[in-house]
Amino acid sequence: MDSLVRKRIRALRVAQGWSLEELATRANVSQSTLSRIENGQRRLVLDQLVTLARALDTTLDQLVETATDDVITSPIIDGAHGLLRWPVKADPGMSVVRQRMTTPPPDTTARLRAHPGREWLVVLSGTAVLLLGNRRFRMETNQAAEFPTMLPHAIGAEGGPCEILGIFDRDARKGHQRPDDDH
Repeated sequence: MDSLVRKRIRALRVAQGWSLEELATRANVSQSTLSRIENGQRRLVLDQLVTLARALDTTLDQLVETATDDVITSPIIDGAHGLLRWPVKADPGMSVVRQRMTTPPPDTTARLRAHPGREWLVVLSGTAVLLLGNRRFRMETNQAAEFPTMLPHAIGAEGGPCEILGIFDRDARKGHQRPDDDH
């Protein structure tokens, strides 16, 4: 793990386009100390790792996390609603959903739903219509939308089937788990 953390520090520094001097200044350590940390010539100390993580705009957990064998995730299939759902391991409250839609959105605003949370979606194929409050958005392939789900909303297909990919935070996901949900 020691070697992995050192490589991450260097890789994150290089990815930011920073020199040793720049990161050392941001982390309030000497340039020679940072060089020795990256090259394995200095022992890793927890308080320095915390400081370096902050300077690199990451967390200590992300800096020291080890690789896991469970990189691949299989979807949870919900045939009744025509969707696939993948949990996001880094944030178990979030999930990614792929859904094929064939019906248009509701024809009355009384059927729009509101619930806590945030939602992000992208149209993978076809044309979707997003109803958001009193507004109507026509979304083509590769267009995305992000909105707070406290706004009354619904989505449906226009002119034939469409497929969407949505990312839901914990609260939005709960709001979408009702059996009578239209979106």
